[in-house]
Amino acid sequence: MDDFLIYSGYLILLLNLILYSYSFFRKEKANVFFVCYLAFSFTMQFSMELLYHLGIKNLIVVNLFFIGQMILLGMFYNSLMQIKSQKIFVKSCLAVGLLVLTTQLIIDSAEFFKFNLFEITFTSLLIVVFALLHFYNMLTETKTYYYVTVGIVIYLLASTVLFIIGNLSLGLSDDLKYLSWKLNAFLMVIYQLFILYDWIKSFFKKTLLT
Repeated sequence: MDDFLIYSGYLILLLNLILYSYSFFRKEKANVFFVCYLAFSFTMQFSMELLYHLGIKNLIVVNLFFIGQMILLGMFYNSLMQIKSQKIFVKSCLAVGLLVLTTQLIIDSAEFFKFNLFEITFTSLLIVVFALLHFYNMLTETKTYYYVTVGIVIYLLASTVLFIIGNLSLGLSDDLKYLSWKLNAFLMVIYQLFILYDWIKSFFKKTLLT
């Protein structure tokens, strides 16, 4: 059941990458930063899974994933915003975020090879702020990437809580720690389904007409 959840998430992610890439290269309105994010996510997930099966620690890839996710989704939301001050805000937050993370690694480079809970929480919440700002814009603008944004907010908030619980439960029950990871795999599937649904709503009819 656990492998089914994990690999289902990977398969839907791959499907999303194919569909959004098709829409982008067919000169539809698929956002280039979002396509890059999907490609990056699939590459990182594949790398983490490969290292795991080879018996090699994959925490450095995990940390790279969260930093890359922050940058790509930050640029994704920046490209959707029409207000100059909002664009400056997003770019400034990304710059400060990278500075904070770089400072942490300079002070303690070993953090890059550990389960860095601060990095995970910090980068995830920063993306949620960008997503909520996009929600605010959609009150008066076209609902662009609406379901993607819903999925991002739900997944990142819930998974961050689960990572915190998982980290706090390291010295407690293995069952509790295992449950938190299993729930995260389930949330990953739901998140990818939101992304897939957004493609169906935004691009499916256009694809049929071309």
